Amino acid sequence: MSGLRLYALVYLAFLYAPIALLPIFAFNDGTVIAFPLDGFTLRWFRELPQTPALVASVRTSLWIAGSTALLSTVLGLCAARAGTMARFGGRDAMMGLIMLPLVLPEIIVAVALLVVLLALGLPLTGWTVIAGHTLICLPFSTAILGSAFRALDPALEEAGIDLGLGRAAVFLRVTLPLLMPGIIASLLITFTISLDEFIIAFFLTGTEPTLPVYLWGQLRFPQKIPVVMALGTILLVISVVLITLAEIARRRAAARATGIDSGA
Repeated sequence: MSGLRLYALVYLAFLYAPIALLPIFAFNDGTVIAFPLDGFTLRWFRELPQTPALVASVRTSLWIAGSTALLSTVLGLCAARAGTMARFGGRDAMMGLIMLPLVLPEIIVAVALLVVLLALGLPLTGWTVIAGHTLICLPFSTAILGSAFRALDPALEEAGIDLGLGRAAVFLRVTLPLLMPGIIASLLITFTISLDEFIIAFFLTGTEPTLPVYLWGQLRFPQKIPVVMALGTILLVISVVLITLAEIARRRAAARATGIDSGA
């Protein structure tokens, strides 16, 4: 085994071993998170729907994540099109500003947003969380959709215009269907990011906490930790499924673009 392969295996084990412990303790019958295990049980999963505050936080997170995914994908679609298919002064600077949240610490972004909102006298609600999540999700959406736009042949839109279609009709009937796998990937990725995000939600949430904020509050109570583990297991499975679907959509978009280029 080469040194590089050994390093990769050790790195992956260090990264994912703690995550693997999550479902193990979620099915443990004891309330103490330690080995040896007390036995197999499903009661922590059965307790999840019996906690009204937990159910409310799940609904809040789903609403915020869905709104963030839709809004950031629409904005990312516009930004990606402008960044890849338009020519204007300051384009590179605009794209750099859009991508800036990728390199800024989230806590700095959260504190800055909190200061601005308080200065404007705006109340902290779910909409403020959506605004913050859209800010950090927009770079991911722009990157995914920018890649999808770069894979398109500009001659396809030109051919549609030559055939008598307007630019709006060409975008809706030609460009948008070809971008659909990338759009689906953007929706899934941004939904997952918003659903799991904690720092911005912690600073900007109001009286209705998101699921990560609620889980953070429950860690103060040791008897609640097994329920948190059970919910974390469900979130882990959902995140893996969404990321897998997003990758499948991205690969289909790339394969479709390759097929179009080959056919041309």
